[in-house]
Amino acid sequence: MGEGIVDELEGIHFKDKRLASRSKRILNALAQNPEASVNAACDGWSDTHAAYRFFDNKSVSPEEILKPHCEATVRRAQEHSVILLVQDTTELDYTDHPQQDAKFLADRHHRGIYMHAQLAVTPQKLSLGVVAIDFHERELESLGKSKERKTWAIEQKESFRWLTGYRRACEFGVACPAAQVVMVADRECDIYDIFVDAQEGSHSRVDYVVRAHEDRSTFERDPSRGKMGYRKVRDEVAESKVLVERTIELVETPKRKAREARVEIRAITVKVKPPHARAYLPSVTYNVVYVKEIGGPNDGTDVDWLLLTTLPIETLAEIQLVIDYYLARWAVEIYFRILKTGCRVEDILLETTHRLKNCLAMYAIIAWRVHYLTYLNRTCPTLPCTAVFTTSEWKSVWKIVTRTNIPKKPPLLSEFMVLLSQLGGYNNRPGERPFGPLPVWVGIRRMMDFAIAWEAFCEDT
Repeated sequence: MGEGIVDELEGIHFKDKRLASRSKRILNALAQNPEASVNAACDGWSDTHAAYRFFDNKSVSPEEILKPHCEATVRRAQEHSVILLVQDTTELDYTDHPQQDAKFLADRHHRGIYMHAQLAVTPQKLSLGVVAIDFHERELESLGKSKERKTWAIEQKESFRWLTGYRRACEFGVACPAAQVVMVADRECDIYDIFVDAQEGSHSRVDYVVRAHEDRSTFERDPSRGKMGYRKVRDEVAESKVLVERTIELVETPKRKAREARVEIRAITVKVKPPHARAYLPSVTYNVVYVKEIGGPNDGTDVDWLLLTTLPIETLAEIQLVIDYYLARWAVEIYFRILKTGCRVEDILLETTHRLKNCLAMYAIIAWRVHYLTYLNRTCPTLPCTAVFTTSEWKSVWKIVTRTNIPKKPPLLSEFMVLLSQLGGYNNRPGERPFGPLPVWVGIRRMMDFAIAWEAFCEDT
C-alpha cells in the first residue's frame, strides 16, 4: 500500500532535488496512518520538522505536488472507453483553529477554505484519480454581496471554477482521444456559460450531465406569466409522457438514509433563452431527462431531478444511461467523506494557508487511494491481491484475521479486501451491505503496523 501510493509522485520535479525525495517520504508517512496528525504520522521530530519545512517552502505548491498524480490519472483513463469527470466543492472549516492568514467561508464567523475537486471515474464508480484540485477563500469585504455578483463577468465570479472544470474536461478529452469523456456535476454547476461553451466554444467538445438548479425559460409564450412571460423547462418536460419507470439506489447522505427509490422518467429536447443577466449570450439547445420519485417518503428527500445533457436521448437505453452517469457523481461525495472523516483534514494544525494547501494536496492523493481500493474490489474482484498489496501486507492481515495457515497462493483481491475491511471493523455478516471506505481506511492503518512487524519478526519474509 505504501509503495503503491508513492508511485503517484513518480516524476515529481522541484528545483531542489531533495524536495522530490522529501515529498515521497511525507506522502508515505501520512498514507500509513491517514487519521493521525502530521506529528503522529512522521517518525520523530526530525521528520516532523522536515515535513513542516517542506510544506512551508515557497517552491512547493499544490499544483506541483499533484502534477505527477494527475498525469498518472490520464494514463489510467486512457485504458477505458468511457470516462466521467465529476466535479464538486466542499467546505473545509478551520474556525476553531484558523491559520494566521485564514480567510472566510459563508460568513464572518467561519474561517476556512473551499476545496473544488474534479475526479476521473468509470461508469462503475471506480475512481481513476484526481484531475485537479482548486482552492478558494472569501475576503471579508466580499461577504453578503451575492446580488451584486450576478451581474459580474463570469471570470470574476466564484462560479467560474465550474466553467474551468468543463474546459479542463475538454483538455482531458484531447489526452484521451479514444474515449468518450462526460463532465458530471450537481446543481451548483448549472451555469449558462458552460452550455454556451459546449455548444459554440472553440474547445474540443465533451458531453455533460448537469442537474438543473435554474428553471429556464423556453421560447414559447405563457399568458399566465404576463405579456412577456414564457413557459419554463420544467413545465414542458412535466407535461410530456412517462417513458419508463425504474428503481434507483440512493446512497446515504447527511439528509437521508440509503434507500431504493421508484421513479418515473421523462425526456425532451428544449431550446432555452439566456438569463436576463446574460442576455447578450446566444440561446442554447440541450436534452432534459426528468426523474421523479413515485410514492416517496415526502420528507424533503424525494427524488425530483432535471438532468441537462448533450448525450442522446433517442432510445430508452440512452435515457437510462444519462441517469446512470449522474448517479456515478456520488463518487465525489464519497471522496470528500474520506478526506474529512478518514483523513480528518479539518483537524490539521498548520500556521499558514500556504502550508495547509500543500498538506491538503498530499491528502488528496491518499483519499483517492482509499477510494480506489474500495471500488477496485467491486469492479476487478478476480485480480490477485498482490496487484496492489505487498507480501508482508496480505500475509499479516490473513494471519491476524483468519488465524489459519498462510496459503501458498495469494488470495484474490475480493477475498483480501473482505479481510482488510474486517480488520477495520466490518462484520461480514450474511446479508450485510458491502463495506464502504470507512472500514477500508481503518484496516489500512492497522495493516501497515502489522506489515512492519511481519517484516521484522517473521522468518519466511
